[in-house]
Amino acid sequence: MPPLSGTVAAGPCGAGACVVYDASLTDYDFGPTHPMNPVRVDLTIDLATELGVLGGLRRVAAPDATEDDLLTVHDPELVEAVMRASEDPSRADPARGLGTDDDPAFRGMHRAARHVVGASIEAARLVWEGEASHAANIAGGLHHAMPDRASGFCVYNDVAIAIRWLLGHGARRIAYVDVDVHHGDGVEKVFYDDPRVLTVSLHETGQMLFPGTGFAGDRGGPGADGTAVNVALPPGTSDAGWLRAYHAVVPPLVREFAPDVLVTQQGCDSHRDDPLAHLALSVDGQRASYLALHDLAHQAAGGRWVAFGGGGYAIVDVVPRAWTHLLGVLAGQPLDPGSPTPGAWREAVRERLGVGAPMRMTDGRHPTWRDWSEGYDPDTWLDRSIQATRESVFPANGLDPFYP
Repeated sequence: MPPLSGTVAAGPCGAGACVVYDASLTDYDFGPTHPMNPVRVDLTIDLATELGVLGGLRRVAAPDATEDDLLTVHDPELVEAVMRASEDPSRADPARGLGTDDDPAFRGMHRAARHVVGASIEAARLVWEGEASHAANIAGGLHHAMPDRASGFCVYNDVAIAIRWLLGHGARRIAYVDVDVHHGDGVEKVFYDDPRVLTVSLHETGQMLFPGTGFAGDRGGPGADGTAVNVALPPGTSDAGWLRAYHAVVPPLVREFAPDVLVTQQGCDSHRDDPLAHLALSVDGQRASYLALHDLAHQAAGGRWVAFGGGGYAIVDVVPRAWTHLLGVLAGQPLDPGSPTPGAWREAVRERLGVGAPMRMTDGRHPTWRDWSEGYDPDTWLDRSIQATRESVFPANGLDPFYP
């Protein structure tokens, strides 16, 4: 299949696109030695600004979520435990996932996490109320947090809370697509028994990677069969294999589900240079995934698209470029992958972090993939994984798993 063209259509009713951002979102900070350094968000906004991407996006300040918002997903005991640890980190409760290596407690943690949630609700509101066709919170995407505990760098599950907000304000069906290298287990858990929400996660297999879940047989609870979808990818999967898996599974399911809104999580830790995982995508392959998700929003959800950040721990070489490409697609102005990164941005990175930054917005790849209609090879781990997912969930959604 030829590479994606990069053409992006206008949003519904001519509505524009927004990014919900203010500098205080980077207060969600587990400390200088933690892999999820919020400098990655700063560097993204700075790069997008230097390249003119933010000129095509309305920038909206992030409000705080209320405690009632948090309680639409989280147990009161978790919220209380986060508040205690925020005042005194020595009182963190490991049984609630707090004070661990993944989620160390820090002063002000409740306020910082609540602010991320507020930004995600605002992105959902902007799209649902027609103020924007597309909206993003790149500081969000905290998809591992469970109703009763923090998990995997995630204190509150902003994604699940934003989806609950949409459902509470009239949305009948939501499709959620998670392309983070880690299984979107928290969002899936919240909606596992809810037939109104289709959760789709493409991730490195849990045989090799945290959180150890997300297999083809995990397909939704009673009354919601087929609404949890998992594609467990083999280590080493690169652009061609990832895009083959995506196109073989995601568009047919989402189009059939016909959601009111498409919600996506764009963790960019699927990159070959990410230190915490074992997939092998390039920035160019990730850009291709963003274009495909944008197209899917227009094909299946009337152009209504709410996008979040997520994982990504190559904080200079990968995250700023990947998410700047995401913001460009969101704005309807995809960046030329061959664009140079601005010299002023590279110099600012060197002064701030003492390291060099990438010279170009590309890794020099031109992503193509072999479409599923061209045949299936059961001798490959990748194709076996794809077909296992199709056989598990396609019939429950009225689709033929053996028909391309």
